Amino acid sequence: MTDVANRAGTRRTYTHREVMEILSGLLLALLTSMISTSVVGTALPTIVGDLGGQDQLSWVASATLLTMTVSTPLWGKLSDIFGRKLMFQTALVLFVAASVVAGLSQNMGMLIAARAAQGLGAGGLSALTQVILGDVVEPRERGRYSGYVGAVFGVSTVAGPLLGGFIVDASWLGWRWCFYVCIPLAVIAFAVIQKVLRLDHEHRDARIDWWGAFTITGAATSFMLVLSLGGHEFDWNSPWTYGLCALGVIMILLAVVAERRATSPILPPRLFGNRTFVLASLASLLVGIAMFGAMIYLPQYLQIVKGMSPTDSGLMTLPMVVSLFLGSIVSGRIVTRTGRWKLFPVAGMVLVAVGLGLLSRLHVDSGYLVIGLDIAVFGVGLGLTMQMLILAAQNAAELRDMASTTSGVSFFRSLGGAVGVAAYGAILTNKVKSEMTSLMTAAHIRPSGSGTTLSLGTPEAIGKLPDPIRAIVLEAFARGMQMVFLVGVPAALLGVVAVLFLREVPLRSSGGAQTRRPAHAENS
Repeated sequence: MTDVANRAGTRRTYTHREVMEILSGLLLALLTSMISTSVVGTALPTIVGDLGGQDQLSWVASATLLTMTVSTPLWGKLSDIFGRKLMFQTALVLFVAASVVAGLSQNMGMLIAARAAQGLGAGGLSALTQVILGDVVEPRERGRYSGYVGAVFGVSTVAGPLLGGFIVDASWLGWRWCFYVCIPLAVIAFAVIQKVLRLDHEHRDARIDWWGAFTITGAATSFMLVLSLGGHEFDWNSPWTYGLCALGVIMILLAVVAERRATSPILPPRLFGNRTFVLASLASLLVGIAMFGAMIYLPQYLQIVKGMSPTDSGLMTLPMVVSLFLGSIVSGRIVTRTGRWKLFPVAGMVLVAVGLGLLSRLHVDSGYLVIGLDIAVFGVGLGLTMQMLILAAQNAAELRDMASTTSGVSFFRSLGGAVGVAAYGAILTNKVKSEMTSLMTAAHIRPSGSGTTLSLGTPEAIGKLPDPIRAIVLEAFARGMQMVFLVGVPAALLGVVAVLFLREVPLRSSGGAQTRRPAHAENS
């Protein structure tokens, strides 16, 4: 059984069966949002082609990640005020409604707005899953359950592109069903949560830190707009870049002032006095940089360089999913038995660095067995790391700061992902351009406009290029991918340093000495 102290100072007991019932609803909702987000990647070329907005593709791709990142800390605070269950269901309904609107989109503006709303819902589902798990399971027992969260992440990474490829290729469905496919799963998840989730909710001073919300969101949005759109919508060396960066710095300074003065801040300043929270957030930021970059750009290597179809490239990532699943589950169970956790994020970050180093050695003629083994090493590293960092932060936090701590760590991981995706995209673009120019010059081929840019069409179009040009393009992309993965290695190694400095605070098996004020049962 899992014991959790409630607000009245007594203890509420959740059996393993009850925890699994709650977890099933949480994970089904999380899986719904993550698959619905990743399924669109395969279909994006078709979608923007149909709606006539190729020049706005970057906005479609970045809108969800942007709003998901900036909203994460807000959901934690709102759940403190209005209750976990209500906010989780609100996030789920918002995500589904936005998905329906996206499926009904008649133009790019409507689609981009819907994708931004999808990100708001996805941010709530991602953050509150961890918050609720922290409420119903003590840290000592949490390892055995948190592994499933990591497994859902891995499964959705593969299932999304596979499902997207099938939907787009099926003439009787069409790309709009990439957004509708989540509805049945969401309805089931909502019903399960409604039935099984029973949490005690403390009435607090229901004053929302609006000024903190505005400044934190403004700071994150400013920097993410630069990272997501710089080099595409505007030049890096441009007034837009400098203006947004300056705005971001100003917003950070205002956020510090706002959070120090707020009665109930979104990110309490005391969290940054907690060494474990700071190091776990830093490590999560670095994990996000390494993880999202590799996951986003690995399919490009498989589809462009290796000539695989979207479906086949999704299947090729199965070794990562299996290894991530096993790493999450096995490490979680060991932590539950022993109470020792630090070894896993240390070993995990080392394996992430090793995996990225191995991936940086892939070339045009790399065998599928080698690719699979390299991906598996990377997956094990992620499985040992992601949930352990949240567990460590939750274990070191005061009970009143559980939601803020959890959403804060998740926020920094999402922010790292945005940084990684944007940085790797810029690196890949510049590297491929320079390599193509160099290889064409060496082959005494006069480079044409299309031959020196990334406007080469789909992977299928690249595969149909004349043989000399095709070989050059594939080699240039292979070298570009090598650089992308190699640049991720220093980020992973910095993550190793961050987790080495974490103190291994013994995992709590009870609520500790901290008490909570009387409460009433949350509405069911």
